Amino acid sequence: MKKIFILLFIGLLLFSCGKKAKTPTDVIQIEFWNSMGGPLGEALMFLVNEFNETHPGIFINAINMGNYTALSQKLMASLQTGNQPDIAQVFESWTANMIDGDVIVPIEDFIKNDPDFTEQKLADIYPVFIQSNTVNGKLVTFPFNKSVRVLYYNKDIFFQNGIDPNKPPKTWDSFLEYCRKLTLDADQNGVNELHGTTLKISAWQFENLLLQAGGEIMSADEKEALFNSPEGVVALEFLTQLLNEDKTAYLSPGYEGQNDFLAGKVAMYEDSSVSIAYMKKTGIDFNIGITSIPINKTKRNVISGTNIAIFKSEDEKVQKAAWEFIKWFTDTKQTAKWSELTYYMPVRKSAFEVAELKSRLTSNPEIADVYDQLNYATFEPQMSEWFETRKYLEEHVIEKVVRGILSPQKALNNAAEMIEKKIKDRKS
Repeated sequence: MKKIFILLFIGLLLFSCGKKAKTPTDVIQIEFWNSMGGPLGEALMFLVNEFNETHPGIFINAINMGNYTALSQKLMASLQTGNQPDIAQVFESWTANMIDGDVIVPIEDFIKNDPDFTEQKLADIYPVFIQSNTVNGKLVTFPFNKSVRVLYYNKDIFFQNGIDPNKPPKTWDSFLEYCRKLTLDADQNGVNELHGTTLKISAWQFENLLLQAGGEIMSADEKEALFNSPEGVVALEFLTQLLNEDKTAYLSPGYEGQNDFLAGKVAMYEDSSVSIAYMKKTGIDFNIGITSIPINKTKRNVISGTNIAIFKSEDEKVQKAAWEFIKWFTDTKQTAKWSELTYYMPVRKSAFEVAELKSRLTSNPEIADVYDQLNYATFEPQMSEWFETRKYLEEHVIEKVVRGILSPQKALNNAAEMIEKKIKDRKS
């Protein structure tokens, strides 16, 4: 009996050796550093979990690194030590340094060797996203979470004040007019119960105003600042008119303006297309309208948000697995779902053939104008100095101009001198 037991045990042992159980080492682990929090983080994890469930050989470990500034700092530190993630969100202005440091693998390399990623699939992506991810003629990163500025408005307040709730302002002039009509001090105590709008100190808003006034941010070769033009002055004067002349707007840092809009203290609120995801989570108890931002001389819009980069790895399988995730995440069905959940822009035109996005456009016709902005959108400068320049524009240009500390021209000239010196120092 004992002999039989030993033979059975040996047989089982041999069987177990011949049929190796799947271990975690059989799964390719992809570390994904991101800055998606709140409802955006929930949406990301919904899709990441779906990918992990449908791709048993790959596991995406999505790690939130805090806000974009924190992500930038941690990424740069990781590159110094060689402990970078496999993939991460990156802005265009971060990519230049990464290319110089030879730490990322151009996405174009994967596309060329992927028979499933046809020319038709590439052509399906909005041109502005391809352009903003292309450096020196090569597609180096891929669009991930892209947004546009939109105008949110309280339809109930419009109706109560004799304005057609289905006709939001479409030009700067009509926006100024609406703001005047919707700034109210009912009891005449010198304190407005309602403001037409509210403003953040925002480089992104300035960029949009500049381009709509007919200006440009930088020269085509990104060596010369062009924002200190007459059009740049016009953009800043538009803000000072709202704040200081008409007094139909006030400054609201952080989420203060969004909260005041939800509380019915502000009739119109301009911000990112994804702001609605946060507002819905907080709760909206009025009829809200969403439309494209008002235009001036030209119809232009600056996209925001990050792209995704694949970092170099000693294991080619890791890089290929990372590409599989990016390819899946940005395919028609998933990019449509991402947009449905977050109000980020879908990266593909075909996303609008997916039922959920079709339904959104049918039930909210004015939202079509929001998505249409992708057809005339552009992007921020790709040079490495731009991330710092945005901060300078906010703190030393917009802030000082709207508070009356500097004239628009002087402030813009200071910024132009600063950035051109940094560019010259880098190239010397």
